[in-house]
Amino acid sequence: MVYIIFIISAAVVVLAAVQLNKYGDIISKKSALSGAAVGTFLIAGATSLPELTTSITAVYIDNPDIAVGNMIGSNVFNLLILAVVDIIYRKRRLFQKVRAKDHMVSAITGLAFMAIAIFGLLNPAPVELFGIGIEMIIVVILYIGMTKFFSSVEEQEGEAAPAVEEETKKDYTLKQAVIRFILLAVSVFAAGSILSISGDQMAKISGLDSSFVGSVFIAASTSLPELVTVLAAFKMANYGMAIGSILGSNLFNMQLLAITDLAYRDGAVLASSSSSHVYMAGLGIFMTLVVIYLLFRQRISNNWRYALPSLVISTVYIVVSYLVF
Repeated sequence: MVYIIFIISAAVVVLAAVQLNKYGDIISKKSALSGAAVGTFLIAGATSLPELTTSITAVYIDNPDIAVGNMIGSNVFNLLILAVVDIIYRKRRLFQKVRAKDHMVSAITGLAFMAIAIFGLLNPAPVELFGIGIEMIIVVILYIGMTKFFSSVEEQEGEAAPAVEEETKKDYTLKQAVIRFILLAVSVFAAGSILSISGDQMAKISGLDSSFVGSVFIAASTSLPELVTVLAAFKMANYGMAIGSILGSNLFNMQLLAITDLAYRDGAVLASSSSSHVYMAGLGIFMTLVVIYLLFRQRISNNWRYALPSLVISTVYIVVSYLVF
């Protein structure tokens, strides 16, 4: 029964998050506060809300491994989405149709975040502030600094949500969009909480490690809205949007981990989590490095030679997930 509940709650999370993305876009375009900043935080918050609600519920039921695994695993799964889509649409040459410099800041910052997470898991610092580990405080400071000095890059990533068709936007007033956004947010919160609780029970019943359940099953479920975003970007042939949405979402997820740390009252959440998360975080670093290589690689005419790095990403993900299992 717990498996059925897990699947149903995961489906609700995905469907509601996709709709949240649509209404968030309408609000950002029709409100007086519309603009790049509103779009960035509203849309990014909409697609990342499943990760937040799931992780906060996980620490509430005292399972920090699911909370940390969900965030790190979601980042890794997001990069897997990019690799798989690149393989499927290899003839479009995703990474050869974007400017590398537009995505370098977010990619390098993502590397730094994962490195900090690994350090916090292996050598948790004794210093905490308001119950938050110093590692998460550094992540937040770096994120704020990045948004200040590289605002143009962040604006591009903030527009990474799929655009709403013009005729759809005309069907809703601002008030209607806000009401629907709030109701969907509540739905995501409820379904994400159930997803986390059922995942915790699934780990106990099956004997699977909580870090594995969080890093693979729950992370994949909460990352599906990003898959919809990438596919929508491909539909519009906006390849910069596809890459920016993934890299930007990964940065935002690490800020949500800091919020999760604040909600966890038994010390720093990284210090309370299993060191097995290091494997997934290390995988995230490897996958990001391959993405950076793809951005700077010389043009290749052969379809399968072009797709080889993305095939490597996908294969290594499967191997590491098996090892964690």
